[in-house]
Amino acid sequence: MPHFVVDYSANLHERLDFQTLFKALHDFVVSTGEFPIGGARSRAIRCDDYRVADGREEFAYINLTLKIGAGRPFELREMVAKRVFEIFTDWMQPITDNTYVMISFEMSELEPVLKFNKNNIHPLFK
Repeated sequence: MPHFVVDYSANLHERLDFQTLFKALHDFVVSTGEFPIGGARSRAIRCDDYRVADGREEFAYINLTLKIGAGRPFELREMVAKRVFEIFTDWMQPITDNTYVMISFEMSELEPVLKFNKNNIHPLFK
């Protein structure tokens, strides 16, 4: 953990450079000292079937979800959420300056009892 998942309307596809966003997000969360680089992962999912507002083709949306393991203090989660949203909206600004876009972000904690994973990358960063 952390896991970043972006889903977005297909009409944004040619205008987005996700590697720039993902690098900025990974660099930030790792810099807090609370998230290991070996668990950070990001992905973007293009949605070809969507509707925004009244259905105008030029309207777009993008949503970022950050999933983290449970147990971190609220103050840390709040600080991380605010900074992640700032990074996200700054990255989107060249598009939002010229396009109508709904931008959303949500951070969620995964329940430790219901979280399963296996990761052989962590040892590379110890």
